[in-house]
Amino acid sequence: MHYLLKMGGSSVRRLGNLQRTLSVSHSCQTISIRYCSSSEKGSIRVTLGDVSKEIKTPRRPELVPTKYLSSELPQSVLRHLRWIMQKDALGQDVFLIGPPGPLRRALAMQYLELTQREVEYIALTRDTTESDLKQRREIQKGNAFYIDQCAVRAAVEGRVLILEGIEKAERNVLPVLNNLLENREMQLEDGRFLVAAERYDNLLKDHTEKELSDLKLVRVNSDFRVIALGLPVPKYRGNPLDPPLRSRFQARDVQGLSYKDQLDLLCSLGPNVPSDKISQLLSFATTIRTKELAELQLPDFPIENLEKIIQILNAAPSSDLNKLVNQLYPYSLFMAKEGQTTILDIMQKFELDEVQPVEEAHRMLDVNPDSQASTAVAEVQAGTHIHHVKVPLGSRTGPPDNFSGHFIPNTSHEAVLTDMLLSHSVGDFCLVGPKGGGKSVLAHEFAERLGYNIETVQLYQDMTSRDLLQQRTTLPTGDTTWRMTPLVSAALQGSIALLDGLHRVNPSTLSVLQRLVHDREVSLFDGSRLLSHDRYEAVKQKTGFTEEQLTERQIHRIHPAFRIIALAEPPVIGSSSQQWMTPELLTLFMYHNVRPLSLEEETHVLQGLETSAPSESMHKLLHLTHMLRTSGDHTLQSLSSSLSTRNLVRIAKRISQYENESLYEAVSKACLSRFLPSIAKEALEETLDRLDIHPVKPTIDQMSIADVDKSITCETKDGMLRIGHTDMPIYNPENRTMVPDTLFYENPQHMMVMEDMLKDYKLGEDLLLVGNQGVGKNKLVDRFLHLMNRPRQYIQLHRDTTVQTLTLQPTVQNGVIVYEDSPLVKAVKFGHVLVVDEADKAPTHVTCILKSLVESGEMTLADGRKIVSGKSNFKPSDDVIVTHPDFKMMVLANRPGFPFLGNDFFGALGDIFSCHAIDNPDIDSELAMLRRYGPEVPEQTLKKLVLSFSELRSMADQSLISYPYSTREVVNMVKHLQKFPKEGLAQVVSNVFDFDAYNKEVQEQVTSVLHEHGIPVGAQPGNVQLAQEFALPPIKLTSQWLFSGGGNNDQPKMICPVTEKKLRTKGPAYIAPKEFPMERSEARSLEFTEQVTAWTLPLNEMNLPTAMAVSQDYNDSSIHIAGGNPMCLYSMKVMGNTINFLDLYDLYPGMGAKQVKLAALGGKMAGKVVLFEERSNAILLVDPPSGAVSRLLPNSALENATVRIIRQFGTPEQGIYKMCGELSHRNKLVFFQRHGSNIDCIDIENGSVTSVDLPLKIDDLKVLSEEAWLVTESETNNRFLLNKPSDGGNGYELHPLQEVEAGKADALPPSEVGQVFAQDSLPKEALSKALGETIDSPNRIFTEEASHGNIAVGLPDLRSTIDIYSIPRDEQPRTPRAGPKTEFDPLDEYRSSTWRPSRTVTSVPPVILPSNAQVVKVVPAGNIPKDMIPKEQALKKDSLYLEVNDLVQHKVKYIPVPSANVNYHGQNWLSTHQAAIQMSKTPRDSVVTVDAGGIIRIWETGSTQLMSSLGEWKDMIGQDGKPVQLTIERDSTSMDFPEPKMGKVDPTNTPHVGGGMWAGGTGGRGTAGLGGMGGPYRLDAGHDVHQVSQAQKDMVPEEVLRAAREVAKKAFQDRLKEIQMSEFDGEAYKVLSGRVQRQVKMLRVTLDSLQAKGKERQWLKNQSAGDLDDLKLIEGLTGEKSIYKRRGEREPEMGSPQEKPKRLRLVVDVSGSMYRFNGYDGRLDRTMEAILMVMESFEGYEQKFVYEVVGHSGEDFNAEFIKGDKPPRNNKQRLDMLKTMQAHAQFCMSGDTTLEAAKHAISDITKDEADEYFVIILSDANLDRYGIRPQQFARELTADDEVNAYAVFIGSLGDQAERLVKNLPAGRAFVCLDNKNIPQIMQQIFTSTMLSSK
Repeated sequence: MHYLLKMGGSSVRRLGNLQRTLSVSHSCQTISIRYCSSSEKGSIRVTLGDVSKEIKTPRRPELVPTKYLSSELPQSVLRHLRWIMQKDALGQDVFLIGPPGPLRRALAMQYLELTQREVEYIALTRDTTESDLKQRREIQKGNAFYIDQCAVRAAVEGRVLILEGIEKAERNVLPVLNNLLENREMQLEDGRFLVAAERYDNLLKDHTEKELSDLKLVRVNSDFRVIALGLPVPKYRGNPLDPPLRSRFQARDVQGLSYKDQLDLLCSLGPNVPSDKISQLLSFATTIRTKELAELQLPDFPIENLEKIIQILNAAPSSDLNKLVNQLYPYSLFMAKEGQTTILDIMQKFELDEVQPVEEAHRMLDVNPDSQASTAVAEVQAGTHIHHVKVPLGSRTGPPDNFSGHFIPNTSHEAVLTDMLLSHSVGDFCLVGPKGGGKSVLAHEFAERLGYNIETVQLYQDMTSRDLLQQRTTLPTGDTTWRMTPLVSAALQGSIALLDGLHRVNPSTLSVLQRLVHDREVSLFDGSRLLSHDRYEAVKQKTGFTEEQLTERQIHRIHPAFRIIALAEPPVIGSSSQQWMTPELLTLFMYHNVRPLSLEEETHVLQGLETSAPSESMHKLLHLTHMLRTSGDHTLQSLSSSLSTRNLVRIAKRISQYENESLYEAVSKACLSRFLPSIAKEALEETLDRLDIHPVKPTIDQMSIADVDKSITCETKDGMLRIGHTDMPIYNPENRTMVPDTLFYENPQHMMVMEDMLKDYKLGEDLLLVGNQGVGKNKLVDRFLHLMNRPRQYIQLHRDTTVQTLTLQPTVQNGVIVYEDSPLVKAVKFGHVLVVDEADKAPTHVTCILKSLVESGEMTLADGRKIVSGKSNFKPSDDVIVTHPDFKMMVLANRPGFPFLGNDFFGALGDIFSCHAIDNPDIDSELAMLRRYGPEVPEQTLKKLVLSFSELRSMADQSLISYPYSTREVVNMVKHLQKFPKEGLAQVVSNVFDFDAYNKEVQEQVTSVLHEHGIPVGAQPGNVQLAQEFALPPIKLTSQWLFSGGGNNDQPKMICPVTEKKLRTKGPAYIAPKEFPMERSEARSLEFTEQVTAWTLPLNEMNLPTAMAVSQDYNDSSIHIAGGNPMCLYSMKVMGNTINFLDLYDLYPGMGAKQVKLAALGGKMAGKVVLFEERSNAILLVDPPSGAVSRLLPNSALENATVRIIRQFGTPEQGIYKMCGELSHRNKLVFFQRHGSNIDCIDIENGSVTSVDLPLKIDDLKVLSEEAWLVTESETNNRFLLNKPSDGGNGYELHPLQEVEAGKADALPPSEVGQVFAQDSLPKEALSKALGETIDSPNRIFTEEASHGNIAVGLPDLRSTIDIYSIPRDEQPRTPRAGPKTEFDPLDEYRSSTWRPSRTVTSVPPVILPSNAQVVKVVPAGNIPKDMIPKEQALKKDSLYLEVNDLVQHKVKYIPVPSANVNYHGQNWLSTHQAAIQMSKTPRDSVVTVDAGGIIRIWETGSTQLMSSLGEWKDMIGQDGKPVQLTIERDSTSMDFPEPKMGKVDPTNTPHVGGGMWAGGTGGRGTAGLGGMGGPYRLDAGHDVHQVSQAQKDMVPEEVLRAAREVAKKAFQDRLKEIQMSEFDGEAYKVLSGRVQRQVKMLRVTLDSLQAKGKERQWLKNQSAGDLDDLKLIEGLTGEKSIYKRRGEREPEMGSPQEKPKRLRLVVDVSGSMYRFNGYDGRLDRTMEAILMVMESFEGYEQKFVYEVVGHSGEDFNAEFIKGDKPPRNNKQRLDMLKTMQAHAQFCMSGDTTLEAAKHAISDITKDEADEYFVIILSDANLDRYGIRPQQFARELTADDEVNAYAVFIGSLGDQAERLVKNLPAGRAFVCLDNKNIPQIMQQIFTSTMLSSK
């Protein structure tokens, strides 16, 4: 306030003369000041009204407050002064209580100036200790002695002690003053005792003064008084008054000046300001503080600061009132929407809401120095007006500002600079804005324009008041001393003190700034006092002291140009912990909101900084940034902070320097999208896609290892380092010993990362590497520095890292504090690279001090030295460390979030570094690296490890498991296997997974993954479950095929004409492919069987596999499967990880199965497939990865055939074409027309068609080789061999064949044509063994239904007799065929109770495995001899078996095929089909099957293969296949089993191990407990479990087990009675609960993670025991006691907002459609299971989460099922709630109220206070039936910014839900057709809000 600052007369005489003017009639109750002098005593008496006080001459006049009294004091002030004088006369201490502001302190100072009393002042903070009040030890000349502090000095010298901030002192600190306040007595640390004046004077009557001095008695001066200043608690934050302390004070409420007094004062300050404008401002401020608005709890308006606005208006009358009010009271930064609305209404009422047009905003034109060195006149333009404003001017004499940023002028920042100038003219100010928004640049630019030096003070959370003002240290002699901080240095030198991070520091610490800001005075810890320049001059004049004398008396002058500029990030509105803008802080500064630049301004800035950046990329980048900033979605808004202006400049620099740089990658790096919560990541991806920002280079997954190795290489040559396409000179260090050298095996992914790092390093960036543990961050950095030859300094942070230890390490040597430079300081000095490891473990308020070092190269160390930039032209000295030009920083941090529980380093400081997300290597890269670590480890073992860990990491990303398994662990296992190759893989993996052995759920999940990938954890070597082999009947010669003419070589033959044509291609057209993960499950986990692996196709509800083809490329085989109903194609690599899907509905519209054949191509066309649809005769060439589809046009009769697609079902027309795909591996296909005479051979690779015309009608064609085909005539079934002529002549040769009985000449009637013919001959050895005689001849294995297998010896090359050998099949009863194959429906097996096995036999073509000489057929159980099926296998009528006929070993075995799980809906929609299972072979002669449920299985059947695989399997298990026991084993020697009982309850709950007496014990017998045997039921008493072995459990007699079951049943029934639950209900609940137990536990892990961070204990300082506090070393030297710190739970600060729970409202769909379609997809069951999951998961978290469940249907939109204050407490209540939901859905009226329910839930949930609000709407997707459009639903979901609203669709007809989600805001909707996904969805919802967490 102005009257506090105006100068009053310094002489008593002048003040006495004022009393005549101020005196008024007492009857008017007006108080005046009167001075009277007494000529007798020479003393002066001052009178306030009827109270007077004699003024004594002060002994130290420089300690008397000066220039606080003004010429005119308002009556309200005089009344307060009169009251204080009354209490002073009574000898009572006073307590001035009231709202924040300088008024209370000003009153105290005015009174002391009025009465000429010396003052001792201390600002209390949470760091104030007893030694700050009483005595502090110091050391001088090796001796420790005590120095009196303020309270003792005031008591002894008779001064007035002012204690400001009583509420901020920690408990038990101020009570040390109780006795001094009450009795004026105090025991001092140096042995002296303070005695009250009256008692001391009485003692003098009997003792001399020397005697009392020898007794160490010290007299308390009778003039000693205490004035305490404090805020009322609990309205404001702080500790309440201790009752004993409170009782010793007399209180006075100081509310402020009256309206009239304040108005008069403001008018006197602004003579150029219209009085009505002043009245407007004052009325507005007064209205906010009225009692009527107290219920809104609006922060106090700083009325005293209105003086600043008036002074600005006085100098610049055209200033914007609205903007000035916002600077004084920035309500939009800290108020919620309701409060902002209130303020706006008040402003509108007082006509303060008008915002000045942009063109009339202030602009700084020039700054002209005044004749005085410390001031200047600034020209400010406002519209057409130019104002001249007097401002302080800096006195910089050193080098120019060394800030690394470059200021590019723009409209917005120029306006802010002008506003800063106006605030600078009247006081200090604060810049508030998001990180990276330009606050530091603006502050340095402002200092540059006004000629200021800047002293940067990095604020941090644990900063103390000492750190702000003075720091204690020792001299080289060991003497203790105090060192000025940069803040005090700035005050003395007239610099700007830049307080960076105002939002981080505790408000209590900042209380020491109040007197410095308001009064420009401060009392330091060494007793020094700093006075404002005018008060300093007044003291000089009053006392006559010189500056040297005042300095000796520790009085110093604050430079008039000194200013404070604070920088802060905006408070989090509604937060209980991040609302730093308190009413006290509002009184300190004027606040300038540095908003993000507009699109045009930011474009201008970036173009000015990076002129060569591509304009198109920059346009997209800026458009993206502003789209995120202006988004109404909180998730997108939170992402915008990662694209700050600072980061945009970094991205612009990179894309301008590297022309191939991907904008997509740059944005992903800046946002660290790899580790974003999935909702945020999806929202970002959708936004990028909308702006056409896509990846421009292939990822490693899309590149082969060879391609990657070619493009990413590393080379050092001729002093240059090249990584990829980026190079840089190699560094030449002075000392090479600090260059790291680590074992590093290069892999493509890490090389790509290092190239990215090198690019940023060349641009001068400091690097931040973020990733999971064990992904190689340290190795990457060490390898990177090794390649560049850069020395390294290494520092590892942890939770106890402090600001001081980060920079210096203090030690005591010979009684002197010596500071050892940390690696950080060494790196700065010597130009090394500083590697900061585990940066996320240290608190962010500690690591934030790195900000100024990275940004500007500046930092102040704890020993007073200052690090400055190398560009600053400072010279190195003892006090100055110049940053070496080669200094760089590389920071390593774990990813934010659970389970690391670290601090969000990226969120706090990520934008000052160039960030790199370091992930585990991809599969190929990890394999390449592991081959180097384990060159002798089998490749398959490495693949199993890599694939299993890849899946585990994926599960961790989805929060299905909490621990992210890393490459480090895989490397360690490979090292083990390399060193000890005989160790089983199953044993070695336990080295990693034993950590999870005691978590059953995690162990099950991990074991399941390992089993899926073939790692047999827990398997026994003897558990081999191969099918039993049986002897086949002997093979015999059954018939012979004779060539016409008796078998000699001149038999008649027919020449068939051949036509060569060119193959035409039409297209390609493109179909968008979809990619699904291949969830492979290895079958050989716990047992060894013929089945190798299996996975499931992502079939839709009505899709069925109709055809399969497998490419025969040995090292890169692909499987292609056609699906019908509707038509589609699935493609995948046999050893791949993904499934490609193409929707062919547009090519083949309509439902039902199509007559489709597939042929997989090979060689140069590997991966492609030909699809032939028999009804349309369309030949399509499909490339599944790209989705390219071409039509092959052979220019033949095939092309001219009917091409229309038959949409009706029925028997196809005669003459249909057939495709033979046996030659597809050579890219050739053979087509023939049934009952036609034409054969077409298409060579796809060469683009040719060979057509052969036959002189007969073809019924069937078998391809024997590329040159020979077996043709069957349609009318006679006669056979012909068609082959190319051996002499190369034109035409094909057609040879008639005649079948005769072996050894006879009579022709046999034409028999059944073989089903399948092999393409290759058996080798001589195999053929000889098969036939039982030595023979070497061309041959072909072929199959017939009536035999196990056949061999045609001599076919196809010999033109003599062909001998047919067969193994006949025993006659078996067969079910007659029912109709032709074309009418067969495969789902009859699943719909009908009658199984028709013969259909399966005939409709599944057998598979021939030439290398194994095996014929594999699919047979039903009914066709297998009963004695060939093991007894343990139940003979089911729907069972299928693989019949494996080994023609060499003469064995047969039957391998059971698991039944298909067909999800059948809409039976009438299905058309005909051939088989319920498809079968083919791989190039490695394994068998592939796919059943009607879409499950693909790979089988090994060859004995050689099986024996080799069995050996590998046993090797993986290891020599000791016994499972590792993971619990404490204890054997029991007794065989007695007592009768089961509950047992005695131990009232002390002592752990009991073994025995049979106590309930709740472990490892015992016969009682309820855990880990024992024979007990009735489980009872957990909370102790460690001692587990008896399973073998001992098996020894428990049956009668004991039966008795235990009866006791358990009775206990269960008793429990049900307690909760009034029937046994039937109990069983029903058990069934429901059992389905979701795993999900419940997963969800509870998520809930635990959300609150685990809050459980971390804090350091409690100033303790008398614990760990030595490094900051208290000097206090320890001097002998103080409270120099320790310890971990503990910090009590919440009194008055701080109470921590509120999160509120969750589940809005569930209980409409009639849920009940109606429950039988269709189980949607109502899923809903109830989801609700049960939530109820069980949230049990025990009621303090953190309050949840409610409401339902909506056609009858009601708010049917309450669970209220927030009444959650179900037991199983019965939960089951009753579920029954109620079901009944509601069953009996409610039809209709939909989803919109109404969502609207009501979102608006109603905010009526109760909460930390966060969540509304989750569970519904089916049947919204369009009721006319609800997605746009309407989207509006409701985003209606309230405070509510996180989401929709989860758990029911869908077709793709309803998928389409609906696409039309809703990104991340706001989910499809969940399986409850196992609900915990993952909940986790995504919760973690997505952490980006903007309060």
